[in-house]
Amino acid sequence: MVFHMKTTLVIPDPVFRDLKRRAAERNETMSALATEYLRQGLRGPRKPRGRFTFPTFPAGRPLVDINDRDALYEVLDGERDRRLYGTRKRD
Repeated sequence: MVFHMKTTLVIPDPVFRDLKRRAAERNETMSALATEYLRQGLRGPRKPRGRFTFPTFPAGRPLVDINDRDALYEVLDGERDRRLYGTRKRD
């Protein structure tokens, strides 16, 4: 059993006219011709994708050793305190 799916495609007018003309020349329906062209396009070679790399930016020397949890929290808390209170909160 063969199933067909109806769908709506937005096709630019010049492409639609070419499809309609070629279907008439070949004595085929536009649906049959469009299906053939879609199959050809889907079977065609895929464009090779290059390996994605994230952009990098020079950030200067590190301000804190991220392996030192206490030092890291001290910097993060200090930034938060300056943002919230305008100055670094003292213990």
